[in-house]
Amino acid sequence: MARCLVTGGAGFIGSHLTERLLEQGHSVTVLDDMSTGQRENLNGVLNHPQFKLRIGSITDPVMLADVVRGIDVIFHLAAAVGVKLVADDPVRTIETNIYPTEVLLRLAIQGGQKFFLASTSEVYGKNFKEQWTEEDDLQFGATTRPRWAYGCSKAIDEFLALAYYRKYGLKVTIGRFFNVVGPRQVGHYGMVIPRFVDQALAGGPVVVYDDGGQVRCFGHVHEIVDVVMRLTETESAYGQVFNIGSDQPVSVKELAEAVIARVDPAVKIEYLPYSRAYGDDFEDIRRRVPDLTKLKATLGGAPHLPLGSILDEIIAWKRAEK
Repeated sequence: MARCLVTGGAGFIGSHLTERLLEQGHSVTVLDDMSTGQRENLNGVLNHPQFKLRIGSITDPVMLADVVRGIDVIFHLAAAVGVKLVADDPVRTIETNIYPTEVLLRLAIQGGQKFFLASTSEVYGKNFKEQWTEEDDLQFGATTRPRWAYGCSKAIDEFLALAYYRKYGLKVTIGRFFNVVGPRQVGHYGMVIPRFVDQALAGGPVVVYDDGGQVRCFGHVHEIVDVVMRLTETESAYGQVFNIGSDQPVSVKELAEAVIARVDPAVKIEYLPYSRAYGDDFEDIRRRVPDLTKLKATLGGAPHLPLGSILDEIIAWKRAEK
């Protein structure tokens, strides 16, 4: 079985990936600075004999060199995440997302590790297509709009990873995540479903930004981590970029209505302009729907759990936490 490193492993996706790897008999080292991750996310595995937690920053090259030693597979999930965090602190976004990735890629060449790079649908920018394919052009907004710093920084990560594949033969796979959701996700950083559920459970209002016509797709974290693990074990996936998520679109207004219907139909929706939520220089992406043809052709399937089932699980988890 493999010795795995999960950067950002105390985060939402990272903690679920860590659990799944341990369930399959792998050993796991988690590196996390706990800035957005939570130790509580790992409570179920802290005493596992094959688990090790290292608290430290991915911006520390000495720490990275230490934790990579003896590892077989690197799952690089650590990043500055969330629309709110990106809008509030673009400097941190750029510094966290680019330099550590380059260091890890270089270490992986030296150590011969397989490498999974977590990227994001944000790299597509303002592409206006109905569905986005992995070969589509990236269309970012002006540099005066901090909102695009995240997508640009992750796009540079992708360029770096693919360059290391072409030049050195690094076994790297890139996954562009589309709105991964499930238990343990918090709403502090702009994640919409946990924010809506928290607001509905508190009696409302559920706050929808702009007019609620933004279209998104939501994939369950358990299905997402299974895809990630399978891609790292698939030779034809090396040097490739994959959309990872659900391809079932829903508007944010419809999402709010679905949450309210399940929690309390009396709860009201309140609409808030982007300028009040994120500042006057914020831009959003109106439609974000992945084309999963490539993923399905490579793995024979893709995440498909219905949104209603996902919402039921998250609401039940939130109620149990209160």
